[in-house]
Amino acid sequence: MNKLTFAILGMGNRGTVYARNILKYPDRAQVVAMADVRAVRTESANKFLGLNDEQIYSSADALLAQPKLADVMVIATQDAQHRDHAVRALEKGYDLILEKPIANRIEDIAVIADTAKRLGRTVFVSHVLRYTPFYKQIKQLLREGKAGRIMSVEACEYVGYYHQAHSFVRGNWHNSRDCCPMILAKSCHDMDILLWLIDKECLRVNSFGGLDYFKRENAPEGSAERCRDCKVLCPYNAQKFYLSAIPDWPANVLHPEPTEENILKVLDETDYGRCAFKMDNDVVDHQTCNMLFEGGAAATFHMSAFNTLQTRYIRIMGTEGEVWGRMSDKKVCWQRFGEEMHEIDLTEQLKNPSGHGGGDQGLVYDVIRYLQGEEFDTSSITLIDRSVESHYLAFACEQSRITDGETVDFGEFKASMK
Repeated sequence: MNKLTFAILGMGNRGTVYARNILKYPDRAQVVAMADVRAVRTESANKFLGLNDEQIYSSADALLAQPKLADVMVIATQDAQHRDHAVRALEKGYDLILEKPIANRIEDIAVIADTAKRLGRTVFVSHVLRYTPFYKQIKQLLREGKAGRIMSVEACEYVGYYHQAHSFVRGNWHNSRDCCPMILAKSCHDMDILLWLIDKECLRVNSFGGLDYFKRENAPEGSAERCRDCKVLCPYNAQKFYLSAIPDWPANVLHPEPTEENILKVLDETDYGRCAFKMDNDVVDHQTCNMLFEGGAAATFHMSAFNTLQTRYIRIMGTEGEVWGRMSDKKVCWQRFGEEMHEIDLTEQLKNPSGHGGGDQGLVYDVIRYLQGEEFDTSSITLIDRSVESHYLAFACEQSRITDGETVDFGEFKASMK
């Protein structure tokens, strides 16, 4: 069996995660090229990749200008760059692992999907939750009929107060003009999971929410513009938060070598050191989406910044029982009506987890197996022709939110995109 080769565009947090997970399968896969405009990122990654100078590129343009260098290209650049990078890579003949969201503009999503179809290329969208032991177990229980016919679903994404401040107040996804609505950037994962688990067509949606807390008028009295200059005790103090995270996420997002010296320098020079109440952020800090599916099933999804834990919860209520769980508990529960409750412990499966509850490694492993023609259950594979549905659902929810909760006919909404 020939090794599957990978080229990676963007060596930030996500690109580095993919690289490390590819290295877990040295007999089946290898990274043969990478690109990033920040030399510090490629230099750091090359400490474990061990590429030669000819395999390292100073930009996506430089790598994409070359003849095809690998079987698969991982696109982990910024959301607004996905259309350009994905289309050019597909035209070069690459299959793709495309970091979610597919693109930050709804019209660009179809362009990428149509290009892949026209060229006969395979695009795996990084809906990594499908590859986790947690959601795979839930899907299996539903297949076995433990809940009967699904009637109601309650799902929550607890973003976490610190993750909200890092990514959606100070970070790359804080302003929808530059990226996309938060329901897409953060929760297209969850839209995909709901569509996958319920396995019915969504008919109608409505949504409510907004940016109600991380605004200048809610800043603590006497707070400074930057956390390093602030004397106010605050859970969003950047210096305390990032220094306590060294050497892990999210300190390693600020710098690939997150020493105290490097982190403090980044805090002094970038938005990551600014007051969480005095940024130019405009994305929501809470949002609720209601969805009606074919056959009468209804789902409610909550995305909230106001949580201590960063995790996800889901409860599926059917005609014969319930299935539920919280990812951080590493277990899934189910109970048929009138019978005893069952608890499935996932601790052993998560003994050495990659990020996203094992989903990052699971995605890479399944991509390798899929492209090498191995026979296995491919029902969780997130190919682009299906993954576009989750993105359209997120955009439909956002349309409802900005029109004060007006109900959106999802079929008509999708038709208007064609």
